[in-house]
Amino acid sequence: MSAHITSQPTLTVEEFERDYGCEKPHYEFWRGEAVQKSTPTWMHGLLQRIIMQLLNASGYKAGSEVKLKIEATFHPVPDIIATRGLVEQPYPTKALEVVVEILSPEDSMFRVLTKCRAYQNWGFEHIYVVDPMERIVFRWVETRLEQVDTLAGIATFEIWKALDAELR
Repeated sequence: MSAHITSQPTLTVEEFERDYGCEKPHYEFWRGEAVQKSTPTWMHGLLQRIIMQLLNASGYKAGSEVKLKIEATFHPVPDIIATRGLVEQPYPTKALEVVVEILSPEDSMFRVLTKCRAYQNWGFEHIYVVDPMERIVFRWVETRLEQVDTLAGIATFEIWKALDAELR
């Protein structure tokens, strides 16, 4: 999510794509600004893979770091998206069933909540925020995050069990 915000004047989508579209870590287009996502940690990367594997085993098609082009002025790059439907190419232009954000220490809660609100407004069914340090999974419900014991039908203890196995 947000590690760095450029101080440039308002960008067009075309300028953003030209100047930031291929940068790593990814940048997100936030209403005229280029916002750099946090650099993923080892644990972040492991959790991304584990959650994607569990979603795939549950009948979803999961992808990581896929740009959403649902709104013309806001192109977030969630950590994980998943669908049981068709995979829209090259980028999703409508809501999917599942979106997951994995927190990094430098993430701004303002940015996380802004993303959750956007995902809800766009029609995502399941919106999750995973806190790897506290080992808590939150689901966006109406206007707030609530701690839950499942992520898209997957028991959260399965996520932490798989993470522990990887960290041994």
